[in-house]
Amino acid sequence: MAIPGIRSPADARQRPMASAEAQAAWATIDCGLAAVADIFDQAWLTARQQLAADDLPEFLLTARWLGKLGRGADPVLAFLAHWPALLHDNRMRQDDLLPYLRSTLVSLQKSPNAPAITVLLQNLAPVVKQLRSADAVHDYLRLTLDLAERTTPSLHGHHKTHPSPALPVFLGQAPRLLSLVALAGLGHWLDDGIRLCGDHPEQQRAFFGLETPDSRALLQRQRSGTLFARCERWLSLTLRALWQDDSPLIPYSTAFSAAHQRPYLAADGLRLPDALEDYAGISGRQRYQAMLAHLAGHRRWSQPLIADNWSPLQRLTVETLEDARIDTLILRHLPGLSATLLALHPTPAEDACDPQHENCLRHRLICLSRACLDPAHPYRQPLLLEFVERFQQQLADGPASTQAMADLALAYASRSRQASDQFAQVHFTDTDVDYRDDNRHLWRFIEAGDEEDLFAPPPSTAPEEASSLPPRFYPEWDAHSQQERPDWVAVYEALHPAGQAADIDRLLDKHAVLARRLKRLLDLLKPQDRVRLRYQEDGSELDLDVAVRAWTDWRSGQLPDGRINISHTTAGRDISVLLLLDLSQSLNNTLPGGTQTLLDTAREAVALLGWAIGELGDAYAIAGFHSNTRHELRYHHIKGFSEAWDDPVKARLAAVQAGWSTRMGGALRHAGHLLSARRSAKRLLLVLTDGQPADVDVSDPQHLITDSKKAVDTLSSAGISTFCFSLDPQADAYVGQIFGPHWRILDQVDRLPEQLPLLYLGLTR
Repeated sequence: MAIPGIRSPADARQRPMASAEAQAAWATIDCGLAAVADIFDQAWLTARQQLAADDLPEFLLTARWLGKLGRGADPVLAFLAHWPALLHDNRMRQDDLLPYLRSTLVSLQKSPNAPAITVLLQNLAPVVKQLRSADAVHDYLRLTLDLAERTTPSLHGHHKTHPSPALPVFLGQAPRLLSLVALAGLGHWLDDGIRLCGDHPEQQRAFFGLETPDSRALLQRQRSGTLFARCERWLSLTLRALWQDDSPLIPYSTAFSAAHQRPYLAADGLRLPDALEDYAGISGRQRYQAMLAHLAGHRRWSQPLIADNWSPLQRLTVETLEDARIDTLILRHLPGLSATLLALHPTPAEDACDPQHENCLRHRLICLSRACLDPAHPYRQPLLLEFVERFQQQLADGPASTQAMADLALAYASRSRQASDQFAQVHFTDTDVDYRDDNRHLWRFIEAGDEEDLFAPPPSTAPEEASSLPPRFYPEWDAHSQQERPDWVAVYEALHPAGQAADIDRLLDKHAVLARRLKRLLDLLKPQDRVRLRYQEDGSELDLDVAVRAWTDWRSGQLPDGRINISHTTAGRDISVLLLLDLSQSLNNTLPGGTQTLLDTAREAVALLGWAIGELGDAYAIAGFHSNTRHELRYHHIKGFSEAWDDPVKARLAAVQAGWSTRMGGALRHAGHLLSARRSAKRLLLVLTDGQPADVDVSDPQHLITDSKKAVDTLSSAGISTFCFSLDPQADAYVGQIFGPHWRILDQVDRLPEQLPLLYLGLTR
């Protein structure tokens, strides 16, 4: 029975073709899909025009294999339509790409992510256009498989039966992403997304589809430096206009190489890094220009040498002097590049290397190179000056030659050799001229040896309550990437609702004996040199003389002076304190052997502390915090710095309730922001908590601990001291990691009302 839209192989063989060759190609594909048969004539014609004859059989076999996957016509159509142009437009060899692509597709086919094969093939051409090199495409496919593996959900931790929700979205966005960041930045961004929403399918789709502000902000953080893709056309035109050279420019990825990579000349074009940072006041675009000029200079003026009879020392010396010759000729040809090249070329101090303990070979050669280029060099070593003069004489009458530089280098190597040149500890400081290439093009080998493998790329292997105020956003530290997640935590601040002030008065009466003991201590600490400040808009009492004068002025029709209050200050204590309360759900736990909760005990302690600080006359504020994911961290103002310890403050403290979680880092940053506005000699942030930082959207317990530590370090650098008073008997495991030595654990929680005021008096004595 015939199925609409499907032809059998027999039907396909009877279909008239443009030629016998096309008929044979169609028979090789052996595809019964009607949609493929309809476009095959044109696809085959295009492939004949754009692929080498040797590549056609493998091209057809791959199309045949795709047709047998059981994914329908779309993968075959995408491959036939895009593959020939992909290779032709980007000047790539099929043998460099196809084996790795097929290996990637096999890995996807064996997993629940087989449907993503079509999306990958449909978007591969624009991705390759951005990457422009086979190595970079390999790295991109490696990232793809890594994302698929890490985001494919598993059943009971081992059986993966459902496809990754992130993979198709990422593959669709990949061309756009690679136009914005280099592969290294893309890899970091993928890691961020997996860590942040790896367990939430919908969040994965939104993140990797660039639909969330967090995703776009983290991607923006990876857009450092100048991307090759953004200035490729300008570099190509520069190469043609200034050097009459139309060689292809091909980027290589800096994402997955631990070693520092240099530009290099290859048979298929000039290889440049895919991204460059600004350096030494030189922009990434100017650094690309310097690299391009040096490579073009080598193509014009350098000739290869036989390397077999040269020692490594001699070859390094030859390369250094040949690079100096090329740079000298470039500056004659393009004098405007002088400032750029000299800024990028290091100037090591003459005595920076100690030959008694270090191998100084690289140091000597870079000093020599700098002296050859810069007439104002600082070096005075006689042998160096002699060879600088000989170098200049060689180039006085023309461009000289590579062989002439080799002869000069051999003479310098023999006369400058030192015993320390055999030391394993090489002096590398200020010896890297990174706009110069790796000089692999300078050497030819007659006999086979290990040298040929030095620059060979590694073989590729396939990897099987709501506030009316808008929120204030704070960053959060990511220990994995060692950078801050920008605008990550939303802090909503509000004045805490009020309860009954009489409840706090009853608590103070309950602890009257303790209050009398504290009063005696306070009298010893209280400064006696209180100063009265008149003519204040706000104050603790009315200045009657000024008030009467203002009343008289007002009755007589004149503008009265509004500064009618008196305030007091002390010359002996200049302290601002913010008490930050952890109001998480665990405060609702009851104390052992009783009915009173931790929250009740904490309320009593804060009431006594508030009364005590008020007696001392210190400026202080009280606030509480709790969180419900990073999107909602509530910061409750209980007492402000300008408020007195009176009924409104007591009423707010009486109404405090506990709930939610403890995202401490964001609360510390916001409290520090408020404290930073105080102009006191000492600013103290006192944290009262009963547990470690945690939140419902964080699975790694160390994440919020390291973020809180980063917040404490940031406050410390701003001159704000932090101290933690913990009620958690297990706090030894983490509190020191966050607060350093500035913490104390209270094992007998029922003594908190006594110990908290005493702790404060000790900290501020």
